[in-house]
Amino acid sequence: MATQAAAPPPPKAEVATKELVIEGHYNLDQLLRFLVANKGSDLHLSVGMPPAFRIDGHLHYAKAAVLTEEHALEMFLPPLDARQKKEFEETGNADLAYAIPELARFRCNILRQFRGAGGVFRMIPEKMPSLDALGFPRHVMDKISKLRSGLVVVTGPTGSGKSTTLAAIINELNQSREAHIITIEDPIEFTHTSARCLVDHREVGRDAVSFADAARASLREDPDILLLGEMRDLDTIYNAIKAAETGTLVFGTLHTNSAPKTVDRIIDAFPADQQPQIRSMLSQSLKVVVSQTLLRRKDGPGRVAAYEIMLVTRGIANLLRTGETTQLTNLLLTGTSEGMQPLDMALMKLLDEGAVSEDLVGDVCNNPDYFKQAGYKIG
Repeated sequence: MATQAAAPPPPKAEVATKELVIEGHYNLDQLLRFLVANKGSDLHLSVGMPPAFRIDGHLHYAKAAVLTEEHALEMFLPPLDARQKKEFEETGNADLAYAIPELARFRCNILRQFRGAGGVFRMIPEKMPSLDALGFPRHVMDKISKLRSGLVVVTGPTGSGKSTTLAAIINELNQSREAHIITIEDPIEFTHTSARCLVDHREVGRDAVSFADAARASLREDPDILLLGEMRDLDTIYNAIKAAETGTLVFGTLHTNSAPKTVDRIIDAFPADQQPQIRSMLSQSLKVVVSQTLLRRKDGPGRVAAYEIMLVTRGIANLLRTGETTQLTNLLLTGTSEGMQPLDMALMKLLDEGAVSEDLVGDVCNNPDYFKQAGYKIG
């Protein structure tokens, strides 16, 4: 390992609603309980720095002892199984799920960095939130509940709540229809107890070699509903589209920040000579695109989601088939009577409710003039 440089002082963080003080020698469970108690989303641990907690989207450094390499490995290594330890030693990264019973589960990434070991722990609530609690548009779930095949994609930047939204959708389907659900994740985040559905959870690395391999195998496993935690590569995307086209209701995620860009991201994953075929397949299989972003609440602690909704109508399907995807935004903007919801419309609703600030909306909106015409000071 490289010679360690002197640790820099913690960056100046925004003032927390309560002082984050951790006395003495801390352990992993103690830090994670502290995260939950302070309604945080992520715990960051890095050798040479004190623990940091992401609360309402901001990183807050605790008044605590600086993490040493020995202390870090004391916390990081015990939760790893043999496969994960080997992965960490060989690649410098390892993904895992960690649980504190009756409190919460956590999606974790252990890593190597210049000063030593590090880790990021994202909280997954023990109790799965409902779609209504998430503010997810009910008319969109009503449409999804009627689908028996097709592709539904939920997109957004890292940490925007995509996994939580999908888990809540799967939970509603589990309660409302008789079906075989297969979820493929890395790692498994929310676990679903079989209600009216038979639910099989598969974890990449433990139960499957890769997303692509598990998606391919799922076609022989009689699924009615397939959840792909990430559509990372061409093979996974292709198998998702193929499954959707052949009678399975498929859910997946991508890291794009708008519904129209999601279509381009899917098509551009393929070589140019394959794109006409993919456009044709997508025009028949794509049903719904949800693009979401999280904003800090103005009216209280926590964050709230703004959802952009693109429902694939006949007009949109025609644009997909012909490759005229630059026109998707226009149909999204003019399709509100058909259930579409542009991002700016979702943001306007949050502003009207007093849930978010004008400054935050100005950072993520597409058309500041839309808000200025309504009397808001944006931009």
